[in-house]
Amino acid sequence: MAEREDTDGKPLLIEIGTEELPIHAVDELARAFADGILRGLESRRVDIGQRAGDREPRAYSTPRRLAAYLPWVATAQPTQQVEVLGPTVNVGLDANGQPTPALQGFAAKNGVDANRLERIATDKGERFAYRSVKPGQPTAALLPEIVAEALKALPIPKPMRWGAHDFAFVRPAHWLVMLHGDRVVEGEVLGLKADRMSRGHRFHAPRPLWITDADAWLQALRDVKVLADPLERRERVRAEVARVAAELDGTPRLSDALVEEIANLTEWPVAVGCAFEREFLAVPQEALVMTMETNQKFVPLFDAAGKLSERFIGVANIDSKEPVQIRRGYERVIRPRFADAKFFFDEDLKAPLDGYRQALQAVTYQQALGSVWDKCMRVAELARGIANRLRERGVALDTAQAVRAAELSKCDLLTRMVGEFPELQGVMGRYYATAHGEPGEVAQALDEFYMPRQSGDGIASGAVGRALAVAERLDTLAGIFAVGLKPSGNKDPFALRRAALGLARTLIEGGLELDLRAQLAEALDLIPEAAFAAGLKPGKDGKAPALDVGARRQALAADIYAFVRDRLRGYYLEQGFSAEQFEAVAARDDAPFALPSLLDFDRRLRAVAEFGRLPEAASLAAANKRVANILRKELQDTPGAAPPAVAAELLREPAEQALWSALEAARGDTRAIVHERRDYAAALARLAALQAPIDRFFDDVMVVAEDLALRANRLALLAHIRALFNAVADIARL
Repeated sequence: MAEREDTDGKPLLIEIGTEELPIHAVDELARAFADGILRGLESRRVDIGQRAGDREPRAYSTPRRLAAYLPWVATAQPTQQVEVLGPTVNVGLDANGQPTPALQGFAAKNGVDANRLERIATDKGERFAYRSVKPGQPTAALLPEIVAEALKALPIPKPMRWGAHDFAFVRPAHWLVMLHGDRVVEGEVLGLKADRMSRGHRFHAPRPLWITDADAWLQALRDVKVLADPLERRERVRAEVARVAAELDGTPRLSDALVEEIANLTEWPVAVGCAFEREFLAVPQEALVMTMETNQKFVPLFDAAGKLSERFIGVANIDSKEPVQIRRGYERVIRPRFADAKFFFDEDLKAPLDGYRQALQAVTYQQALGSVWDKCMRVAELARGIANRLRERGVALDTAQAVRAAELSKCDLLTRMVGEFPELQGVMGRYYATAHGEPGEVAQALDEFYMPRQSGDGIASGAVGRALAVAERLDTLAGIFAVGLKPSGNKDPFALRRAALGLARTLIEGGLELDLRAQLAEALDLIPEAAFAAGLKPGKDGKAPALDVGARRQALAADIYAFVRDRLRGYYLEQGFSAEQFEAVAARDDAPFALPSLLDFDRRLRAVAEFGRLPEAASLAAANKRVANILRKELQDTPGAAPPAVAAELLREPAEQALWSALEAARGDTRAIVHERRDYAAALARLAALQAPIDRFFDDVMVVAEDLALRANRLALLAHIRALFNAVADIARL
């Protein structure tokens, strides 16, 4: 056990200088490196206590360096009391009280005479023990090994080798700074001897930079145009872009992701205003924006009307004396990419979108599920049924347009533009459909049915787009589950989790009252039988079991429904609902009065949350739990079982008579509320009035009476209470 000592401490800085790091890995590598240094110090019991005011350990990085800074690190390990247990006394001593070979061997191993060993009492009897005081090592002696361990643990998928070295790293390393206070920590890592010589900006200050001490490092780099703090560098990127955007009278589109990429490409960001030929604005702006952001890390500018302008901003890694040359270079590299995009767009427009449909027959979607054409035909059939059902429920929706959108939904995958920019699928479908005279709702749906594309996106805004979004995801889930490729662990190659959440969100947020179980059954009916055979796994004998398509469809429908509903758990937790509230509704998802739709699930969940804010909620939840436990014990009750009849003449006690009367009144009041209006919040608010008679019942009435007829009647009364609440949710779970 270590004794804590008030040893001296100093700030610690470790910097690894490299060639340019992968931009998407810089932040993760920096955090992992700093965490590795902390772990190494802590595992060796080196004190890194809070003795430097409000300063915290920090991970620093630039495109060509990783660094860890700790404001206070002890100069040495504390001394340690070492205790090593040896053999028990009866094993260590012979009949004459002399040391046995076992005890002598233990003493020799620890470098002492057997007579110097101590005896201590343990839970396994009295044992010999060796105790000593081990002096702590200097931190400087430990650091090279700690740094080597931290570097080895970094998440580097494909480390590089360089020169004739045996070691490997994410990129070739060129310098190593290790300072504990103002002293260099001697050591060698990755073939580099530690010193105090860092490097400044590659162009502004390429010579070695003398670092006086660990605390001076950050400012010393600033002085030579290197912002080693990634947060400071990102703020400079934003400020520089805002400065130039104001000069160009435009509004920049600058996402956090793009800021991060630019910051990880530059050590001293300087924005430069640029422009391109206006003729390129004839190309859909999404394609131009994607080219600028994804390929070149440029910042697009928009005018007051929200349209892309011919101006953009590049961010250089140099404060050039001739910014015109930087601007010309940026304009020169963007021009051929825009020319390619314009060529692709012009060529794609020469053929109508419908002209690509037949070619989809030659594109395999999945071997057992057929071609992309086959998928489109299944989706079109699903869209027809969905549109008709929604029309019956009052949704303004053209069925023919929903079918047409489904037929065209994958055509843009074969266009030149989407071939170059796969992220534009759907977007280009909308442009091409509009250009060739398809109805506006159809064109809009070709783009919107992909929504939500990622976390935080909204759902499709149009009715046709929502119908197509539901149909597309139903077919994807049904088909991939049928062939046995549902997600397992972290593997989800077909993005089924995202598809399931997108389906659920579209139904709920779109207010679509559809029977999801029935829709899944319909989607599975359209899946070819070969897919179900492909999804059967061989048994122990190596042979696939006999295929019962009907039974497999039924089992898969239940499996997919549960998969979709379970995706909602995180969705609702993010909105502030509790896990208990979700489980209370999920447990009664098959309630007799519940509509078989996720929209109904959403209504009941929100009602449960509102019920939870009532003063009676806690008492009623506890009472429902007590009711459930009694029924489970006495009647082997299951939540879906119909309650037995209550004989009014057997209600002897005033408390049970009052409860039955209150229960009947509540049932009458809530029947229309639950069955017709689906106002579950109002129903639970009405049921809250049962708190007093239920509490009185449990206070005054012995449920498990010796008279078996009375007992059965009282249990039936409890079953009616449970059934009434369970029409909305299993309140006992709250």
